[in-house]
Amino acid sequence: MIVLAIDTAGVDCSAALYDSAAEQILSAVTETIGKGHAERLMAVIDAALAAADLSLDAVERVAVVIGPGSFTGIRVGVAVARGLALALGVESVGVTTLETLARGYLADHPGKPVVAAMDAKRNEVYAQAFAADGRPLSEPAALSPEGVSKLVEKLAAAATGSWAEHSPVKAEGGFEGRDRFDIATVARVGAEKPEGAGRPKPLYLRGPDAKPQTGFALQRRS
Repeated sequence: MIVLAIDTAGVDCSAALYDSAAEQILSAVTETIGKGHAERLMAVIDAALAAADLSLDAVERVAVVIGPGSFTGIRVGVAVARGLALALGVESVGVTTLETLARGYLADHPGKPVVAAMDAKRNEVYAQAFAADGRPLSEPAALSPEGVSKLVEKLAAAATGSWAEHSPVKAEGGFEGRDRFDIATVARVGAEKPEGAGRPKPLYLRGPDAKPQTGFALQRRS
């Protein structure tokens, strides 16, 4: 199965092609842009297809990062994934940022549970615990830093992600300390998702930071 994976949930705009039968990443393209994912995503997908020497109709599944992460970026990625899957007549699946962080960590540090922990600002942490084999041990949630510390201690787990002090994330272009999600891992996890799981939808653990203004409505004239 040829999987197209896309990610717009963080500072990166990424796409990759993965052959699940051969267990081989065919191409991966990432641009670290911070914002403007809607303008760049299709060009990044085209670049990944060209690097893999594939046409779009070779894609048999579309995997997309659904969050938690950038409110606007997630909406862009999910919309594109659904649209491509509909046009191609294939299935689309969602992959969370937390499982991507955990699987990436476990690939290099096997044998111990891990808590994926992303700095969510406002004294909150997006977190989820995973067993050494990658199985989720808790639901994704927005927790206090103290709550995450207790979860790590309870499970005798490692921690990974931007909140974990022992695992700082460095990115170019002034995005130091921001979580980045390995698009190759997204592709592999997306290929493993069971069929019939339903269309991907954004995973928001809290509302958007931007709030609509109120109290400025004009009074209706009689």
